Amino acid sequence: MAENSFGGWGGNGGGSDHAQDVVFSNVRILDGTGEAPFSGDVTVSGNRIKTVTRAGGGYGGGFGGSLSWSSNGAQRIDGRGMTLMPGLIDAHLHLSWNNAPGINPIQLMPVEEHVVNCISMAKVLIDSGFTAGYGAAAAKPRLDVVIRDAIREGKVPGPRYTAAGPELTSVGGLGDASLPHIPHEGLNLGIVVSGVEDMRRKVRELMKWGVDTIKINLSGEEITGMGAEENQFTDEEVAVAVAEARGRHRRLAAHARSKESIQRCVKFGIEIIYHASFSDEETLDLLEAHKDKHFVAPGLAWLINTARNAADYGIKPGTPITEAYERELENAVETMRQMHKRGIRVLIGGDYGFAWTPHGTNAKDLEYFVDMVGMSPMEAIQAGTRYGGEIMGMGHELGLVKEGYLADMLLVDGDPLADVRVLQDHQRIVAIMQDGRFHKLPDMHLAGMRRSA
Repeated sequence: MAENSFGGWGGNGGGSDHAQDVVFSNVRILDGTGEAPFSGDVTVSGNRIKTVTRAGGGYGGGFGGSLSWSSNGAQRIDGRGMTLMPGLIDAHLHLSWNNAPGINPIQLMPVEEHVVNCISMAKVLIDSGFTAGYGAAAAKPRLDVVIRDAIREGKVPGPRYTAAGPELTSVGGLGDASLPHIPHEGLNLGIVVSGVEDMRRKVRELMKWGVDTIKINLSGEEITGMGAEENQFTDEEVAVAVAEARGRHRRLAAHARSKESIQRCVKFGIEIIYHASFSDEETLDLLEAHKDKHFVAPGLAWLINTARNAADYGIKPGTPITEAYERELENAVETMRQMHKRGIRVLIGGDYGFAWTPHGTNAKDLEYFVDMVGMSPMEAIQAGTRYGGEIMGMGHELGLVKEGYLADMLLVDGDPLADVRVLQDHQRIVAIMQDGRFHKLPDMHLAGMRRSA
C-alpha cells in the first residue's frame, strides 16, 4: 500500500499538515454508539471529524461511488451507500509476535530482524483495517517502545499503539523457558522475577525503557507446562508491582486465566485482564461490582486455533494438550457470555501472531463474538471500536464516528451488521483513514465492481 499525498503514513502525531478537508458524502454511517446506521455525510478537517450530517433521503443508487473535488478545495468521496465506520481496535495486540509456530520460537529471532518484523506486522495490521491496538506484551525489552514511537512519528505505517515490555513471570512460570541444564535467560519470552525487591527493580527497569503498560503473569498457560488454573506470585509481589507502576502513572495488565487470578486483578486494581477463562459466580459478582474499572480481552482465537487448527505445527487434536484447550475454550465462552450479560466490557483481541493465528486475521474475533459469545453484530463491532477507544485511554476522542473525534475510519463495501465477516475481506475495506490521513485511498470503481460481482 503506497504512501499518499495526504500527509504521510497516518500515525497519531497531530495532523496539522493536512492539505484540505475530506467529505464522505452519501455514506451509511455506523457510528459505533450502538445507534442504527443512518445515511449522511461526514467532513474531516485536519485530523478530526468536523461534522456528521444526517441526510434526508435514502442512500442514492447503490454502490459504486466517485471521487471528486469541490469548489472550496475539499476532497469529496461519494460513497453511494457504503458503510463508514470507526477503525478497528485490537485490545490484545502483540506486534512483536512474529507468526512463529509456538511461544518459545518467537524469542529466537535476532533483535535486528525482529525490529524489521515488527515494522512489517504493523503494516499488516493497518492494512487489515486496524487503526489502533493496545500492546499486550513484547518479545524483547524495547521492541514495543521502538515501534510505538516510529508509528507515532510517522516513520512507518501502523496502528496507534501502546507499548508494553516483556511479561513479568516467576521462576518456572509462564515465560520462563530456560532449561534446568542451560540456565540461559536470553531464551525467555518473559522477565523472570523472584521476591518483592526483584519485582520492584524489574518494574522500574521497564518504566525506564519507556513502556506504557506493566504486564504481570498471574496464572499459567497449558502449552508451557504451567496449567491455566495454576497461579504464581505472592500478594506482596503483586502489590509492589502495582504500587511502582502507579507511582509513575503506568497502567497494569495481567495474564489471568484462573478465577483466583481474576480476583487478584480486582483486588489490586489491575485494569486490563487478559483471558479470564475460568470463573465462578463469586468471581463474576466481584468483577461486575467493579466493571467500570476493568477491561477483559479473552483471546478466543488462540484457544480455538490452538485446540483445532495447529496440527501442521505438531499440536494435534485429540491429544492431552488440545483437550486441555478445548476445556478452557468451553469455559471461556461461557464466562464471556456471562460477563457480557452483566455489562462487563469484553473486547476483541485474539492473541494473534502465531503460525496458526497470523496477524492480519484479527477481524475473525468479531465472528467469534457473534457466533460463540452471543453478541449481536452491533455489539461485536462496539467491542472492536468504542470499547477499544476506551482501553486505549482515549474514549473521549477515539472509537466513534462523532464530531470532534479523531478521524480514524473505514469505508467498507458492504454491511458489517448483516455479516461481520465482511471485515475479514481486506478488499472490501475500500478506504482506511487514520488521524485524518488516508492510509488507503479509495478506488471507487473497483469497489463498485466488487459489490456488483
